[in-house]
Amino acid sequence: MINGLKYLRKRCRLYLAFSIFFCALFSGRVSGAVQPAPEGSALYAKAAVLMDGKTGRILYEKNAHEKMPMASTTKIMTCIIALENADPDTVVTASAYAASMPKVHLGMREGEQFYLKDLLYSLMLESHNDTAVAVAEGAGGDLESFLALMDQKAQELGCENTCFLTPNGLDREETDEAGNVRSHGTTAADLARIMCYCINESPKAAEFLKITRTPSYTFSDLSGKYSYSCQNQNALLTMREDALTGKTGFTNAAGYCYVGAVRRDDRDLVVALLACGWPNHRDQKWKDTKLLMQYGLDNYQTKPLPQPQEQLQFAVTDGVYDAGKEAGAVVSAKTEIPFRTALLSETDTVRYAYETETGIAAPVQKGAVLGRVKCYINDALFYEGSIRAESAVAKKSLGWALREVLSAVTD
Repeated sequence: MINGLKYLRKRCRLYLAFSIFFCALFSGRVSGAVQPAPEGSALYAKAAVLMDGKTGRILYEKNAHEKMPMASTTKIMTCIIALENADPDTVVTASAYAASMPKVHLGMREGEQFYLKDLLYSLMLESHNDTAVAVAEGAGGDLESFLALMDQKAQELGCENTCFLTPNGLDREETDEAGNVRSHGTTAADLARIMCYCINESPKAAEFLKITRTPSYTFSDLSGKYSYSCQNQNALLTMREDALTGKTGFTNAAGYCYVGAVRRDDRDLVVALLACGWPNHRDQKWKDTKLLMQYGLDNYQTKPLPQPQEQLQFAVTDGVYDAGKEAGAVVSAKTEIPFRTALLSETDTVRYAYETETGIAAPVQKGAVLGRVKCYINDALFYEGSIRAESAVAKKSLGWALREVLSAVTD
């Protein structure tokens, strides 16, 4: 029995001495040539992003993180927030403020009532500015509360350079008491990220796509006195069979803007463009969109990612070991892997790095974070995942020690 205890202590020391610090565990690469990415000067847009619509990985960028006005591309967030936070049969009463919005507008009158579900078609097909305010007031209770929901969602999505001061995208700035100036705007990267959420991640993604893909829609106010007809202004839907959705925008400060998506087979591609020309160059956004979409389709395919090590083991000091295994206290851990596949080109490389805890002491709770795994594609961080304990490890106690002694004596 004494020899057995010595063996257990030796095994424990081996576990404790082992350093669990991993780096560059996997590397995957497929050889071959790809079409060159478009030069920044080849695009009309001052800022542009091509994004994998399922993972949020940026495949091409030009001034991707420069904040700019976003015009009516704002309304994709207005729509998804309304869908997620209000019943579609909510009755919306047009306020004087909503009715005062400039063109492009529905022409609603103060006091006129609508169903929220009807106004969402006005919002997304014709981009009506008065409708956007009415939707925000009706779905959020008041305009300020709704704008707060828009900002909150942007933060949740990691859009750190986005600020919503209007639900319709009209240019606006405000100065707080400390003299700090906030402006309504976003970045091409943030705007693309929001669209990814709208089409794939939101619990209301199907409803969002149904609305934004509808060619035309007719509705009346609740009194039945006034009837309205809306035509979808997203020309991409008629330009390409694989067009999924999109939203145009224009203000004097923003210029022409666009965010849209295509879906071909198992690939979703999202393009976001800011400051893509001014009158009389409204067609430039379509040229940029087609160029970037084609680049993505020509060069990226959905491929399985080489996977990191999913199961790991960590030595735990002062932990209760499994005597049946004659080993020291060890906890098994599992790596969180958010993506099994991604859009990859033939020359993309994938690698993983681990940052793990050392000197882990009992007690360990089930689900405790014991480290992080980082996935890099072409040396750019793609995602981070936690490494979590799969079970709990209790701390050694006097009672446990007595039981071990008694067990040793009886053996």
